[in-house]
Amino acid sequence: MQIFKDKVILITGANRGIGQSLVKVLLNNGVGKIYTTCRDLKKMPSFNDDRIVPLELDITDDQQVAWVATVAQDTEILINNAGTVNSGNILEGDLLGMDNDLQVNYFGTIKMMRAFAPILIRNKPSIMINIVSIAAYSPLPSIAGYAASKAALFSATQSVRIELAKKDVSVYAVNPGAIDTDMNKGSDWDMPDPDSTAIQILQGVADGKLDSIPDEMGQGMYNAWREDPAKLSKLFADLYYAENAK
Repeated sequence: MQIFKDKVILITGANRGIGQSLVKVLLNNGVGKIYTTCRDLKKMPSFNDDRIVPLELDITDDQQVAWVATVAQDTEILINNAGTVNSGNILEGDLLGMDNDLQVNYFGTIKMMRAFAPILIRNKPSIMINIVSIAAYSPLPSIAGYAASKAALFSATQSVRIELAKKDVSVYAVNPGAIDTDMNKGSDWDMPDPDSTAIQILQGVADGKLDSIPDEMGQGMYNAWREDPAKLSKLFADLYYAENAK
């Protein structure tokens, strides 16, 4: 994946899950520098590599976003990976949890896109990668706020792609299915590991796939949606009522 060789990259939510795996894969592919960010640096792995520059960042905090943008002026590839999920359905779920999903997954990522767009334009040709979710297509009643926030982020990603298209900044949307990370801890689904998923994500970018689904589960969901959105709705309706019958 020569596209990443010697590049300066910033990854949000780099302390665990897909974010941590993306760091490891990039280090093995000749990256020049990686700004690794998370809300609490005590939880950041060392990675044992002098190309790593850890930065504390809560993407919902305007001042921290502005500070990181000032520090990381040489960023050539921005990977918006930070995210959160709260359980709950639309009619009865905790509205504070839904609001938190929107503040992090949607508005927080928009803040990063706004802060780094001028940097990426200046350092062009450059890349922005938004880790969205197959939930952008999928009605998931048990995590309805998360699904809504990811659908909104997917739409915003398509919009900013058009805005930056003539400024030599390529914008990628990645929509993984359920991955075996802390976010999905306790699930009995057969999920791929984050390391293999990270490889597929970066390979998709290297291949120029502006919209990609890096795992078989996600691809299956997307294919069902593409054939007939009602087909995917039924799949999740069956899962939802099965879970609530336990």
